[in-house]
Amino acid sequence: MIRLKPLLQLVFAAFAGLLPAIVLAATDGEPAAGSAVRIALWPQGMAPGDKALAQAQRIIERSSDPALPDRYIDHVSAPYLVAYRPAEPNGSSLLVIPGGGYQRVVLDKEGTALVPALVEQGGVTLFVLRYRLPGEGRADREAALADAQRALRLIRHHAKGWGLDPQRIGTMGFSAGGHLAARLGNGFDRNVYPHSDAIDAESARPDFQLLMYPVITMRGDDVHAGSRDRLLGSAPSDELLQHYSMQLQVRADTPATFLLHAADDDVVPVGNSLLFYNSLRRAKVSSEMHLFPHGGHGFGTRGTVGLTTAAWPQLALSWMASQQPRR
Repeated sequence: MIRLKPLLQLVFAAFAGLLPAIVLAATDGEPAAGSAVRIALWPQGMAPGDKALAQAQRIIERSSDPALPDRYIDHVSAPYLVAYRPAEPNGSSLLVIPGGGYQRVVLDKEGTALVPALVEQGGVTLFVLRYRLPGEGRADREAALADAQRALRLIRHHAKGWGLDPQRIGTMGFSAGGHLAARLGNGFDRNVYPHSDAIDAESARPDFQLLMYPVITMRGDDVHAGSRDRLLGSAPSDELLQHYSMQLQVRADTPATFLLHAADDDVVPVGNSLLFYNSLRRAKVSSEMHLFPHGGHGFGTRGTVGLTTAAWPQLALSWMASQQPRR
């Protein structure tokens, strides 16, 4: 398990102390003690109007190597963030939305594994989202978007108190989490949950977004069938397919976008990123795309050894630094 250095732990002690009402104890062992801060999205735990799932939240470890954890979480009823803060924050932050095909939320490959490159070396504060999933007895397919909106608003509401710039808050979404990040970028102002407090008065628009081997389309040859079926059901209407195909929902105020994909991805085809990039160009949204010949799917930062895809964290950090806040 990745541990933050002792200095970072001291920084986090102060960070957590700023928000005693919403910082949660790690009663289920997540996150690991001393490594991060866990923050509830809503003071009451569950989203307004939602009901707890019949199944209890669970965290499953798939790795036998303690040095390379590979956990996932599912049956989330009370969504939350896990925050990783550098010793010397540069003011920028990312709402990280891991993938998992809308079936689970991975916690390490697209969560804790990002800490060395983005937090410790890059100075970025990460907020990794544990979001509600469709297909677990929940009829509301907008629950995940509600969680993403609320998370972005929460970060922005407390940004100055946390030493962050409220106009340098981005999203980083992986695979199906990239689809959710794109839904947020294209639908940050959609009314998908009842607003209840001052946090909900904040804008949910990311200042920029990074979509990593993202699921984008819900139709055609490039579709990831698992994500589509879990989100929309086995026989979705044409209207649903269009609404949830993110290349068809790009707008002029979609955030500036960084796209990353491997050409040999046989799970989520590279055509997803190409479709989205072309839509961004048509809408005149600032965008940058990096396509690598090798890497497959889900490479994160662990699956890049010996590949040119290993360059992506520095490319992402450089691109983030180039994004100027709108004052």
